[in-house]
Amino acid sequence: QVQLVESGGGVVQAGGSLRLSCAASGRTLESYTLGWFRHPPGTEREFVAAIRWSGGNTFYADSVKGRFTISRDTAKNSLYLQMNSLKAEDTSVYYCAAGTVGPVGAPRLYAYWGQGTQVVVSS
Repeated sequence: QVQLVESGGGVVQAGGSLRLSCAASGRTLESYTLGWFRHPPGTEREFVAAIRWSGGNTFYADSVKGRFTISRDTAKNSLYLQMNSLKAEDTSVYYCAAGTVGPVGAPRLYAYWGQGTQVVVSS
C-alpha cells in the first residue's frame, strides 16, 4: 500500500504560480511512477505530469509543457508540481497518483491516489 497526501492548492490570479506537494508513505517507491492528474468539472480525469521515481525521467501533457515542472525528493518521499503562468483553464482538483506503470498517461494504470487539492485560477 502507498498512502498519498496532497497539499498546496489555493486561489491564484492568472499568470501566477503555485507549488503542489504530495507526501508518500507506506512502501518504497523505487519501482513506481508518480504522477499528477487533474479533474476539471464536467470532463474526464486528465494527465498532467509524471516522473519515474528511480531515475527521475519526466513526462508532461502538451497543455502544461513549459509552464509546469514535476520533481521529487527521494529523501523526503515527496512529489512536487511547480505551476507557473497559470491560466483559468488550469482550474481543477489536482491528484497525486502512484503506480507501477509503463505508459504514464492513463489514470486506470495507477493503483494509489491521494484525496486531491483544489486549484482555482481567477482571470
